[in-house]
Amino acid sequence: MIVIGLTGSIGMGKSTATGLFRLLGVPVQDADAVVHDLFRSNTALIKQVEAAFPGTVVNGSVDRKKLGGLVFGKPDEIARLEAIVHPAVRAEREKFLQHCRMRHVPACVLDIPLLFETGIDASCDEVVVVVAPPFVQAGRVLRRPDMTRERLDAIRAKQMPDREKCRRATLVVQTGNGKRPVLRALAALLRSIRS
Repeated sequence: MIVIGLTGSIGMGKSTATGLFRLLGVPVQDADAVVHDLFRSNTALIKQVEAAFPGTVVNGSVDRKKLGGLVFGKPDEIARLEAIVHPAVRAEREKFLQHCRMRHVPACVLDIPLLFETGIDASCDEVVVVVAPPFVQAGRVLRRPDMTRERLDAIRAKQMPDREKCRRATLVVQTGNGKRPVLRALAALLRSIRS
């Protein structure tokens, strides 16, 4: 089974790419969605987060907005949160990969925004990086609720520069020209994997 890592900076089109991979019949695990689910359903993790960051659990779930307010722009607090969350995410990733192997799928996708930053690219056979022009990226991101130019700049500063991501990628996919070229690029990658 070929493991494809999918990454790209905020607003570059990862969601579009994951949707198209699914359309092409490839199982995808979205790391952000895994964290959302864990914050709603993993009782042990929720208790750990509340113990480390009091007041962030509301009605039995981690309130991401409250948690974000406590850790955003604070590297030490982010590292403390990651030390709690990453082991649970890693366990879910292993379950996903095992499930895919048991189903004998030819390829699966790990959608991980910080793929390179966390070193998970070393576990992938292929790495797809999605990119778009900066004005397209900013336009997409600044339409999100509670997003500001300052917050976007802070997120960009935390992420590896796009130039370096592209240098390390197996395939760079431009997402600024609509879905059709993205679909063609991903389908070509899957054909090459299957052949």
